[in-house]
Amino acid sequence: MTTLEAFHDDIYFGGQWVRSLSGEFTDVIDPATEQVWGRVPSANDADVNAAVTAAHSAFRGSGWSDIGAAARAGFMERFAVELEKRGEELANVVTSENGTPITETRQAAGHAAGLLRYFASLAGYVDQEDIRPFPGRPEQATRVVREPQGVCVLIAPWNFPVALVMVKLAPALIAGCTVVIKPAPETPLDLRVLIAAAEAAGIPAGVINLVTGGREAAGTLLQHPLVAKVAFTGSTAAGKMIAEQCGRLLRPVTLELGGKSASLILPDADLSLFSSVLNRTCLRNTGQTCYNSTRVLAHRSIYDEVVSVVASTVAGTVQGDPFDPATVFGPSASARQRDTVEGYIQIGKDEGARVVAGGGGRPAHLDRGFFVTPTVFANVTNDMRIAQEEIFGPVLVVIPFDDENEAVRLANDSSYGLGGSIFSADTERAMALARRIETGSVGINFYGSNQAAPFGGWKDSGIGVEYGPEGVSAYLKLKSIHHYV
Repeated sequence: MTTLEAFHDDIYFGGQWVRSLSGEFTDVIDPATEQVWGRVPSANDADVNAAVTAAHSAFRGSGWSDIGAAARAGFMERFAVELEKRGEELANVVTSENGTPITETRQAAGHAAGLLRYFASLAGYVDQEDIRPFPGRPEQATRVVREPQGVCVLIAPWNFPVALVMVKLAPALIAGCTVVIKPAPETPLDLRVLIAAAEAAGIPAGVINLVTGGREAAGTLLQHPLVAKVAFTGSTAAGKMIAEQCGRLLRPVTLELGGKSASLILPDADLSLFSSVLNRTCLRNTGQTCYNSTRVLAHRSIYDEVVSVVASTVAGTVQGDPFDPATVFGPSASARQRDTVEGYIQIGKDEGARVVAGGGGRPAHLDRGFFVTPTVFANVTNDMRIAQEEIFGPVLVVIPFDDENEAVRLANDSSYGLGGSIFSADTERAMALARRIETGSVGINFYGSNQAAPFGGWKDSGIGVEYGPEGVSAYLKLKSIHHYV
């Protein structure tokens, strides 16, 4: 349970905390206690303009884009150290904001620091200039150089508010961009810790700027004429609106959106292994993770056994106070999200699916908080809404298949294409199946992102990728300079 209090009236731009001009505020609510413990400004157009202008001035005037990626990498290494110093503070704030269990949020600072160090290691890639001869004209060549996009708007969600900022911020910094960050209204306070770490690391004023608020602030940011690039993680519905606005402005955009990923359980799968990684692969962060494999596709020969394993694993997992290190499932992040999850559980019952664990409602041992009892449905068909629509909560469906071709068809029968997993004792067989799944990433006998490899969605799960050198490329633009040798 949080004992924090954080009531603020300022936003951050040009290296300073400045009182917001809006006079309107957003409350921060602890989802485990339903208590208001913080407040931040809801930025207006003037606030947003000040932040973007500061970022633009820093891009043009501070030398950040001119000092070279190797020098920027030095700042990023110091930034990583300062973040790690604030790891426990950061964990406490995030858990109080969104209810993510403390064992998860205690990894946030280290993960963010790792991202800073990884992208700092790509300085040579950013600074490298390619010399390409003209075909058939040896006396002429082209020098291909990489330059930063400019001012980037980074819009992050509430489920992993530090990591999903840093996966945008770190590549933007090494590329030489300056940024304006707008966090989700539910999770605005953790970024104040991040700003403190950036200041202690000596990041120049105006390179990182922060505005808080809702859709109005986001809309102003998206349309600001000084913005050169947008990166967004969130729902597919919001992502489509952002893509439309960026399209009209011919503004580059990276979108990491929703998912309804499938986990294929083949007849030779080790079900004890599957059980041991089920919560991480299928229900990470109380089901509030975009790539979760929330559709479990089980071969009919082992269907009943898989249903039993999934139900017993989920029912036996600790749910409760997110500050208790034993807790794996916390609350939904907000009352609205709780209501959404409860609505889908009722939809599943109405569709005729069979509840084999949970069934919704707040657990009997908890007297407050936005908790939903983790729920597993069996006898599910892939055309049910609970199998097609993203629920973003602790709900799993188990669907049978008869052969591998049907498993692939069911996995691909989705408007989404973000993650997925395959469990089999035959790695080569699983690898062949993974190549047939229409999704941006697939794990074999586990699921986990690799910061050195691209992560992004297909279909309604997004545009572009994050992580890896490909993630840096999104913050760079190319220039070809033709010359005589």
